[in-house]
Amino acid sequence: MPLIRIGIDTGGTFTDVVAVDEETGRQASTKTPSTPADPAEGFMAGVHKILGLLGADGADVAAVVHGTTVATNRLLEGKVDHLGFVTTEGYAHVLEIARQSVPDGYGNSYFWVKPPRIVPADLVRTVGGRLTHDGGELRPFSEDDAVAAARFFRDRGITTIGVCFLHSYANPEHELRMRDVLAREHPDAVVSISAEVLREYREYERSVTTLVDAAVKPSIARYVRTIADRLAALREPAPPFYVMKSNGGVLSADEVVRQPISTVLSGPAAGALGAAVVAQAAGFGSVLTLDGGGTSTDVAVVVDGHPALTTEGTVGAYPSKIPMIDVVTVGAGGGSVAWLSPEGTLKVGPRSAGADPGPLCYGTGGTEPTVTDAHLLLGRIPPHLLGGEIPLDIDAARSGIAALAGRLGLTAERCAEGILEISAWNQANALRQVTVTRGLDVRDFHLVSFGGSGSLLACRLADVLGLAGVLVPPDPGNLSAYGLLTVDVRNDYVRTSVARHAVLDPDAVGKTFAGLTAEADAALEREGFAAGERRFLRTADLRYFGQAYEVRVDVPDGPVTAALADDVAAAFHAAHRRLYGYDFAGDARQEVEWVNLRVTGVGPIARPAVRVALRGTGATPRTSRPVDFGDGWADTPVYDRAALGAGDTIAGPAVVEEFGSTVPVHPGFRAVVDDHANLLITREVSR
Repeated sequence: MPLIRIGIDTGGTFTDVVAVDEETGRQASTKTPSTPADPAEGFMAGVHKILGLLGADGADVAAVVHGTTVATNRLLEGKVDHLGFVTTEGYAHVLEIARQSVPDGYGNSYFWVKPPRIVPADLVRTVGGRLTHDGGELRPFSEDDAVAAARFFRDRGITTIGVCFLHSYANPEHELRMRDVLAREHPDAVVSISAEVLREYREYERSVTTLVDAAVKPSIARYVRTIADRLAALREPAPPFYVMKSNGGVLSADEVVRQPISTVLSGPAAGALGAAVVAQAAGFGSVLTLDGGGTSTDVAVVVDGHPALTTEGTVGAYPSKIPMIDVVTVGAGGGSVAWLSPEGTLKVGPRSAGADPGPLCYGTGGTEPTVTDAHLLLGRIPPHLLGGEIPLDIDAARSGIAALAGRLGLTAERCAEGILEISAWNQANALRQVTVTRGLDVRDFHLVSFGGSGSLLACRLADVLGLAGVLVPPDPGNLSAYGLLTVDVRNDYVRTSVARHAVLDPDAVGKTFAGLTAEADAALEREGFAAGERRFLRTADLRYFGQAYEVRVDVPDGPVTAALADDVAAAFHAAHRRLYGYDFAGDARQEVEWVNLRVTGVGPIARPAVRVALRGTGATPRTSRPVDFGDGWADTPVYDRAALGAGDTIAGPAVVEEFGSTVPVHPGFRAVVDDHANLLITREVSR
């Protein structure tokens, strides 16, 4: 019986792999270079490499779970050409009008130019017909307009089309008829309709979310199909293949093709979930997470063991109202390029050398100094990566940084230190964005740092932000891949149903919840979960009448009665106070309004056990080397993390190395190994 579950996280530089034997609990992990030209190649290389480490073969694979950046990269790179958009007659400019809000960083709208919209005006078609906000039909659907629109796109070779009609969240009939016309008149078209992507009000966001879904559908379908075909060669029948979703759950490959937009923040979500599991086992329910990779750094906040969720996220320039873990990404990875602005100031990122050509020290064609080159020059990482698999060229790093330093009038060492300082502040600002701007005090949190480069600046971040401490899990470079093995199957369903609390119809609310639950139940049945295993979570978005945005609160199980609705309203008042510092619970003039009803279907998957460390016998350095922590070169002890046990303590300056990552412990800091083999880094003395 196959018993090995494999988690694979494909990043911009490396593909991380973790496997667990469900019978023995044995875990193994490894890395392999990513292959941007054909991500499936790096994926399968990781599968075969991890099976080799376990002494297993394809017949032993029980399931594969994957975190992918295919959809994210397509959007971030702006590769969304040749999209068509069909909307309601009279609303052709919904994408152009968008929202009036001006992004942070611009004083006013005079200096801000709206970014190019996802579909140019000449590829928008409108169709007659009009629904009311509650789903009633004001004007009938125009079959003639629909046929004309379909033929327009067919004749111009536009094969990816999004459809969003006004108020179709309340009644999908017109959109379904439009899809039927497209299927008949333009059978080669890939079509997304908003009634299936996002049945929620706010036309602009729903339109863009639907168009993003359509834009990534062909590439996601092609990629998932390629992976599935290659996995089929492992054994007969092919092992189950799941893909990570942005909401913190996973979905089978077959279902992903139906919901491609749900994967747009697949990889970062897995890392935040893995960090939450590790932190909770270590006794920290609320933490910040920092996933440092080769191209970027992803940060999130975990409160009471759960990463924060949002439906107000964006991917690149595109708003996306699907539920997603609230992740902020900054271009501050190991491959981030150091460069000079036209004014002659040192900048780091957001452009990255990535996996190809990579940093100077990789010797694979890179021509510009990067953060990794700076770490190598200062001795903070070893002269090789992945246990010697990737040798590093320190002379190339020094030459590149020295050339940059000469233009700044600095020594190579001080220039390298400046590169790392700027990178640390870039990461610190991202961490402030998920805390301070959300009303949280960053000093109340420990940081869980992971990813190949995530812990290299841990001590500096603790200083800059005043963090309570930093937790570095074992094998931090593969924590995102480990996180893939800790999550359940999740499907989210939503309906906009606006009603004031004073006149709320509990029976109508119950009927809507029942319909959403039936949809979630059918999806979990398709995923193969028995009826007794399926769980359903209900939530609702509420606001005070007149507010523009809502607060999400839990809705308890059971029949929807007036008493239950009152309990939900009370929970809303309390949540509003926690978020904004006030509520109107005692003011009868301020009415509560229900806006969206939501159901999440959950299919539980077995989680691997968190490892337990053997007791340590005292930390003994493996070797030493010169390292510069800002005060000049000093011979510094280097520890092998695999030789450390629970209770072992390391005082800085020191360097702790393992297969996939390195942890520099700066002077004035100490690192203690806890019972789960985590490194807990704190300042030895108060500042």
